[in-house]
Amino acid sequence: MNTDLSSFKDLLTDYTELRCQENYSLVIGFLQGDNTTNTRLTTCGVSARVYKQGAWGFASYPGISAEGVEFVITTATRNASFLAAEDPRPAYSLPRGPVTNHRDEPGTANRPRPEHLVAFLKEIDNYMATKYPSLAGRAVTLNCSELNKTLLTSDGASAYSRLPRSLLKIDMTVEQAGAPVHLQEVFGGRGEFEDLFTTPAHLFPQIDWLYEHLMRKREGVFATAGLKTCILAPEITGILAHEAIGHTCEADLVLGGSIAGSHLGQPVASPLVSLVDFAHTALGETCPVPVFVDDEGTAAQDVPLIDHGVLKGFLHNKESARHFGVAPTGNARAFRFSDEPLIRMRNTAILPGTAELDEMIASLDDGYYLMRASNGQADSTSEFMFGVTLGYEVKNGKLGRAIKDTTISGLAFQVLQTVSEVSREFKWISGGMCGKKQLIPVGLGGPALKCQVMIGGR
Repeated sequence: MNTDLSSFKDLLTDYTELRCQENYSLVIGFLQGDNTTNTRLTTCGVSARVYKQGAWGFASYPGISAEGVEFVITTATRNASFLAAEDPRPAYSLPRGPVTNHRDEPGTANRPRPEHLVAFLKEIDNYMATKYPSLAGRAVTLNCSELNKTLLTSDGASAYSRLPRSLLKIDMTVEQAGAPVHLQEVFGGRGEFEDLFTTPAHLFPQIDWLYEHLMRKREGVFATAGLKTCILAPEITGILAHEAIGHTCEADLVLGGSIAGSHLGQPVASPLVSLVDFAHTALGETCPVPVFVDDEGTAAQDVPLIDHGVLKGFLHNKESARHFGVAPTGNARAFRFSDEPLIRMRNTAILPGTAELDEMIASLDDGYYLMRASNGQADSTSEFMFGVTLGYEVKNGKLGRAIKDTTISGLAFQVLQTVSEVSREFKWISGGMCGKKQLIPVGLGGPALKCQVMIGGR
């Protein structure tokens, strides 16, 4: 996949993006001690996208060969000409920035042997089965993936990018009065398996932590429904930043009527809140999903979405940037070789503040500390609803009883206006996948927030 496409540059007569891509995934899973999943999948191919006479043409071809490259360029050009004739539009020029070139370090061909990974997971499963025999259910799942892309554009941009991720999910279930009580945690993130997971024993303390909270949750109570002052842990702040704010600021959704379109330059959050979609580096460290050059060949830039409470900008590809009269931000991304690039987030996070988490909890007389969320949903009005799988009562500044599964909801732009404290602690959630039309890896994160949010009850 470390492919040189420069030999085909003479074929790029119109504006063209030529991309070779390989997606690799390995999934191994244990359920109740049985190895129930062991799959490996590789997809690879080439694609071309051509802009001609105001229309886009796209074509893809499975496998990587000179024949395939010539086919996709010819077919995408023909498709663009056909669509331009069927639906004539003004032939605007796309914005051009500096010529970009970037190359990630290629990976090694020595991926871990499946039998080694199976033994690794088996040892984790044995640990849970031996130490916690009261578990009604247990599961261990490893997902190793790698995205390799090589890009060449008619503007002269070229890039090779590689994103390996290794994610290990632990699921535990107990019973309470005949009903299941469930909790899970995902470990790992960007990187090779052997770099993130040394021995199974290194995960045992985290497994113990998970079991301890599961036991507290088993004896938990229902939250009292209504508008409550809550402290959202970074894991929930990150989902809020991505789902309820980030999507409303994607320029294609803005053009489709997102609430963010009418609030540019206006306060939408507390002055304590600043939110950025980072390209590749944040707070001195590499982001979970570093993007140096997007799939249109644009050098990826950090995009401040909210600056001290004020909505500052949107996420753009070349076409939306031309419409809004701004520079492209490097947010055009595709997941598979057969996908066209869409405006997507990279690493979306609220910036840390100055408060200490312990002091935030101590300042809360009656509310909740919400620690983990399941998948949720949000729409273009910034209205959201997320499941909460782990949380605690806070009474007179002290953590109390765990709560059962519940939900939080609200309008994100309203919720963020109630933020009264932002923690110094910051955390990335490195295993995120965004499902806007096509799955794609994303990073999301943030600090803890003290705010008001609607919480569900019984």
